[in-house]
Amino acid sequence: MGLAIVAVLIGLIVLTWSADVFIDGATLLAEKLRVPGFLIGVVILGFGTSAPEMVVSALSALQGNPELALGNAYGSNIMNIALVLGITATISPIVIRRSVVTQDLPLLLVMTALAAWQLRDGQLSRADGALLLISLAAVLGFQIFLSIREGNPKNKHKDSVQIISSKDANSTSKNSSPPPSIARGMSSLFIGMLLLVLSSRAVVWGAVELATFWGLSELVIGLTVVAIGTSLPELVASLSAAGKGEHDMALGSIIGSNIFNTLGVVGLAAFITPIAANPVILSRDIVMVGILTLLLFTLSTAAFITNRKLGRFSGATLVLSFIAYTIWLLKTINM
Repeated sequence: MGLAIVAVLIGLIVLTWSADVFIDGATLLAEKLRVPGFLIGVVILGFGTSAPEMVVSALSALQGNPELALGNAYGSNIMNIALVLGITATISPIVIRRSVVTQDLPLLLVMTALAAWQLRDGQLSRADGALLLISLAAVLGFQIFLSIREGNPKNKHKDSVQIISSKDANSTSKNSSPPPSIARGMSSLFIGMLLLVLSSRAVVWGAVELATFWGLSELVIGLTVVAIGTSLPELVASLSAAGKGEHDMALGSIIGSNIFNTLGVVGLAAFITPIAANPVILSRDIVMVGILTLLLFTLSTAAFITNRKLGRFSGATLVLSFIAYTIWLLKTINM
């Protein structure tokens, strides 16, 4: 048991650090290519912060533990909204754009409903997994199209400021260090992904060993230990983005991550190995994901209509929802 605990702890630490490296590289590439801010949040940060869940779930399915993938994905979705976004909004209130309440959150609600519908019979086949992966590709294409069409004046302003600043710097000093290159971004992506794979393998092994030793189901381990560990990158990314005033990026990271979890993580696991889901997923976890997504939509809509930010009251409400879910989970385990 001691070795399993060490594997999980070290694996989660490396997992979090490697995700940060991956995100830094992806963000650098996005900035070099002048990609709009919300697109960075949804696609780049959303994928980057969901990469741990995706790798963990794929390895779980390959090792014959697909139920861990479901617990990991839905547990991460719950923590992303209730804990990560709740803490972020409490510390740094988030500005809500019109498209968030008219396009992005409704889309997340539809994808959550699709996941619940697929699990109605307690089974996820390879065809279900393929449908989720196809839906992910369609959603990404839709988000990219909308973000490019809308553009981002704020980013354009930043680009102009950076150009002016660089000219001033060149006029005053010729020995200033060169800006980060695309090659640096690519190397960060490669190193981050390599470490993600290795650390995720350690987390999966340790989690399964602990589940067996304690007599707990793989679903419970996925919903708790693994989900918390793989949600840390979302927390770091969201707090950092909100603290710098990049509200689109902070909220886009959560929305993008949950879409990737619902469609990509679960879809990939089911496509690798058909999943027989524990009935409690339908009665507890999917229900909680739906409630939290609807709650986030309601709070965001109210903030937009009243021209206010998603602030401390909303953040506290989400955090309290996480506490309520945790109590619910513990009571279910003890039953």
